[in-house]
Amino acid sequence: MYTQERTAMSNLVVGGPVAVNSYDNAIVAALVENRPVMLVHAFNGGYLRPAELNEESHDKGVQLATALDPDTKEAKGHLWYISPAGFFGQRPLYVLESAAGQVSPKPAADQSPAKPAGTGGGDGGRGDDGMPKPQRRRITVHQDAPQSTADTVQVGLPGKVGDKWRGKNGAPEDTQLWVVTVTPWGGITFVPITHPDTILGFKDHAVTANSEVRLTYNWGGDFTGTVINTFYPRLPSEWNVPYHHVFT
Repeated sequence: MYTQERTAMSNLVVGGPVAVNSYDNAIVAALVENRPVMLVHAFNGGYLRPAELNEESHDKGVQLATALDPDTKEAKGHLWYISPAGFFGQRPLYVLESAAGQVSPKPAADQSPAKPAGTGGGDGGRGDDGMPKPQRRRITVHQDAPQSTADTVQVGLPGKVGDKWRGKNGAPEDTQLWVVTVTPWGGITFVPITHPDTILGFKDHAVTANSEVRLTYNWGGDFTGTVINTFYPRLPSEWNVPYHHVFT
């Protein structure tokens, strides 16, 4: 087996149409427990990271890195949250949020009960524990993707990405919603709901170090995508496990 740990959860069906008996703890942690994971590519074991790690960056994309440098690790640039974001029909939708550049909750002194707008208080966006929810930058798709000049992605907050990266159906989040499908071989594929004939891929279909992440046509023809555009969600402690050797 190629996983170190297993969890007692069976019949995890995510997105569809593939129903798998998945015991992979990283997939469960990412989709059910909302824990940050590394998104490791099936082909060469590289991982996704934002091109810019700081929270002020909203107009830069994502790249594939093959070495986990100290600066990226310190900034949590190797970690992503796959956060629930409603449903599309019966398919659960998710947003891909970077742990890098996360805007921290306000200091404890400002965690006061709800007050009228403009008075400095309020409980908008608070979690179940009363703490303000962190603001995380999300992977956003261009409205006109996957055309050659508009098939890139950006990492930014909904209100701060470029105009063409905002939802054309009225909701800012439209271009940030993804169908996440567990594949039969234990990976996951990301399909944007705005462009269902595409999957998360790379420029010129090249999976090399520092490859630019783009939307590519899904030549597989279904929601499972292809092996070359499949990612393994990996917990940080599992980074050294060579998953891509399964396909050689």
